[in-house]
Amino acid sequence: MSKMSHINVIEKYDEHRRSIFHLLSSIISCFADIKMFDQSQQELAEQLNSLCDYYPFISLLYLLDEQGKQSCMNVPGRYFKDKRKMGHGTDRSKRPYYLMAVDNDAIVVTEPYLSSVRRELCLSASIKLCNEDGTTKGFLVLDVDLSSILSFLTGDSKRVYFEPYFKIIYAVIVLGLFCVSLLLLYLASRECWIVLQALISSSEDKLLPFGVVIYLTLALAIFDLAKTTLEEEVLLYKDILRHSSTRRTITRFIAAIIIAVSIEALLMIFKSALQESSDHILQGVAIILAAGFLLFCLAIYVYLGSKAEVLLINNKTNKE
Repeated sequence: MSKMSHINVIEKYDEHRRSIFHLLSSIISCFADIKMFDQSQQELAEQLNSLCDYYPFISLLYLLDEQGKQSCMNVPGRYFKDKRKMGHGTDRSKRPYYLMAVDNDAIVVTEPYLSSVRRELCLSASIKLCNEDGTTKGFLVLDVDLSSILSFLTGDSKRVYFEPYFKIIYAVIVLGLFCVSLLLLYLASRECWIVLQALISSSEDKLLPFGVVIYLTLALAIFDLAKTTLEEEVLLYKDILRHSSTRRTITRFIAAIIIAVSIEALLMIFKSALQESSDHILQGVAIILAAGFLLFCLAIYVYLGSKAEVLLINNKTNKE
């Protein structure tokens, strides 16, 4: 299954930065407790698992002492159990989540970075925990999977489970289109053979090559449609919540249709010209005008769609 690229993840993070910060702040405020430093590894795991019931994007929990050394092993979240437990005694005094929290009594959240454990983009939220006398007891750190928290905030978590089945269906349809394209290429090759035989026999039928062109044009249009579907719906990650993604797909599909229709209209005009008949010239011209009108409408759609997206982004930025 295709996943969001790191660029897609960071772009979406920039849009939802404040929401992510407020969510992580509320989680740690309710979860952090100085008594956690006296709990066993099993007790920490049970406490984190109860938290993961509500927030499945949490990948790791660990505690640091006042010097920034990890005082427990990594506690993996319920949905990240495949990661081996390690980290006890690791010096993390140079990490951003420690440096930001040392001189800050509030909750701090790092910028996105590549996790050394999961090799995925993540965030770390940390808070300094103090003793009753005000001295530093240690630091609580939560690592969260950035893609997962974005899906959680945008309500896209359930769709992810069905996406592989959608892609399988699209892949089957694409395979069928490729087969039809190959069949048309075979028919085109047969027409080529007929044209060669006509040339050898000195036939004066000027319309024979048009059969080859028609089959090749149809094969090209269907192949382009299959290729576009494969790229847009199977291979690439598609953000259905972003209008630019939908606009890109529609643009590619309509462009393929315009090209195929325009070629067919030209063939109709050339065929009428060779026959020295005007029976289909008007129909060909009408099809070309329709293709031009479709192209004009597509240009308006792309322009207005891009302007609308800019306005939405600007409004969201102003609110923040």
